[in-house]
Amino acid sequence: MKPCDPVRLTPGKRVLFLTKDPALIRRQLRGEVDLRMDDLTVADLMDDINTDAMTPAWVCFDYRPEDIARNAYAGLTLGGERLFPPDTLRDGGFEVIVSGFRKGVGSSRETATQAEKWSGIRIAVAASFSPIHARNNVNQGVLMADHAVLRRLQAGEAVPLDELTRGFDAVTREMVRAGGLLPFTKAFARGEVAMPEITTPPRAMTMAEKILARHAVPAVAAVTPGDPLCVRVDGGYSHEFTTAQVDAFLEDEHGAGYRLAAPERFAVFEDHLIYADGVERMAPYAAKIEELRVRQRRFQHRTGVRDYSAQNGVSPGICHTIAREQLIEPADFIQATDSHTCMGGSLGALAYGVGTTEYAALVHSGVTFVTVPESIRFELTGTLSAGTTAKDVMLYILWKHAREQLTLDRVMEFGGPGLRSLPPDERATLANMATECSAKAGVVEVDEAALQWIVDRRPGASLEALRAKVVGPDAGAVYAGGVHTIDLSSLRPMVATPGDPARGVPSDPTNGAYVDDLGEVAIDIAYGGSCTAGKEADLDLYARVMSDALRSGRGVREGVAFFIQFGSAAVEEYARRRGYLDVFAQTGVRVIAPGCGACIGCGPGVSTTREQVTVSAINRNYQNRSGPGRLYLASPLTVAASAVAGHIVAYREGMFES
Repeated sequence: MKPCDPVRLTPGKRVLFLTKDPALIRRQLRGEVDLRMDDLTVADLMDDINTDAMTPAWVCFDYRPEDIARNAYAGLTLGGERLFPPDTLRDGGFEVIVSGFRKGVGSSRETATQAEKWSGIRIAVAASFSPIHARNNVNQGVLMADHAVLRRLQAGEAVPLDELTRGFDAVTREMVRAGGLLPFTKAFARGEVAMPEITTPPRAMTMAEKILARHAVPAVAAVTPGDPLCVRVDGGYSHEFTTAQVDAFLEDEHGAGYRLAAPERFAVFEDHLIYADGVERMAPYAAKIEELRVRQRRFQHRTGVRDYSAQNGVSPGICHTIAREQLIEPADFIQATDSHTCMGGSLGALAYGVGTTEYAALVHSGVTFVTVPESIRFELTGTLSAGTTAKDVMLYILWKHAREQLTLDRVMEFGGPGLRSLPPDERATLANMATECSAKAGVVEVDEAALQWIVDRRPGASLEALRAKVVGPDAGAVYAGGVHTIDLSSLRPMVATPGDPARGVPSDPTNGAYVDDLGEVAIDIAYGGSCTAGKEADLDLYARVMSDALRSGRGVREGVAFFIQFGSAAVEEYARRRGYLDVFAQTGVRVIAPGCGACIGCGPGVSTTREQVTVSAINRNYQNRSGPGRLYLASPLTVAASAVAGHIVAYREGMFES
């Protein structure tokens, strides 16, 4: 439905303020109070509301938006109790929902937007929005505004729609006017709207800009941030958590006989829910989970996309890991229905997650509409110390730069001599966790080591052909977020405390959040795995610690459960060849076949009570993300060392010698 212009509040409809005071939220939901923006400040409102809180994993087992809306904000809990009981948002008569900074961080799940829209929300107000969530709002026709606009609306003013789209490119403004991406796409196909001509003259460009310029349709000489483009998509993928909705949207729009433009360039993966059947709290959703699997198989059979389904109940691996091993090449433009799609940027590609509506549109047509993003560059120098890893680099960037919003909606570009000291798998950690920084994507400069990494894993791959595709930044490229030099040798092992990946220990406000500053935190669970920390280099790190412990007659501390889950079948075979499985068996580590598992709360390693403490090498630690307990984030080295020590501790060589 097209939005009204000008925009007014509807008489009788309400505004919901997501305040930091949960009691005040409950009073609003019960209809006891109606607030005005004049009654509050932005500081009174919740920041960093993540999509896991808006629609936890179990809510996403429903793929019809009207069913999803019944459990809007089910993950927002206090003392284990939901702030939003079932149907509360839908039945509250709200049309505006208000929060603070960085609304919609975390997973790319479009269900978060759908939960609000199908509950009657037509305007989301925030000081800033996470980029994927903002795009999902545009695609679904939910308007976005800031708090100043809300004050005017609550004063009875009619605000021109143009004011709510200020800062958008011309194409995004047309999408908003059309009521969302799918109505816009139909109008575009009918010739009712056209892409504006790009007249940007040749200029020095960043890596992301050069990749988008290469993919523009029609071709362009150069691009600059803010340029709206229609671009060709080289490939992408969905998984059983998202494919059913993609299929349903395509069927609704194009009928049961729909066809994809280039199915051989796209894939489906069975990885996210592969272990859900073994998680007790997922038992009530078994039928819904199986329906998601069935619908994905049906989608694959009728479209012919590449198939990475489980065989005999065993997944070939996590989509991002396999895409990097088998599918992505330098300078590719990749789109997939998952926020960690950006991991593909470790190979010099531009890759990032999109919502199901956007993915449905692009797999059907082979092209998509983008706005050229700004970039921020991280120039790495020096080398990491023996106890520090790329995960520590990202936790440092999260603590130091992301909290200041320097990375927000920008492409994080990584380069410099220090980058070349990191193995390709460690570079993948940098790209992978760009989404935790609320960045658009992460792109890593490519060298011969990265190219050889690809060739070693793909029979018939040509080093020369790959070299020809590589792009690097131009001298003089402009970085709106600045160029930030990080001396790797100055970093120490870091940790993020429960609730947010950027939440470091604040004892050293100058240099960040160090494990050594944490104090003794006893743990119940240590977990190593996920796309972030289930790669070959990560297994090297776990094995280094556990081999050290074994030589000292030590193993996993009694009372601690240490899980290691492989990112792919290839990683598992690598660990077997290196003898790591024997080391893990002798030291009490529980190994798990490939899959997402505990990272999404659907597998061994999840906490089961609020009192349990986990230290994990996954990418995010939002409340209830991996069970109800307290979840700390750290590097593979720290996780393994903590499993042996029984409390969170940084690894030091020889630390287990008596």
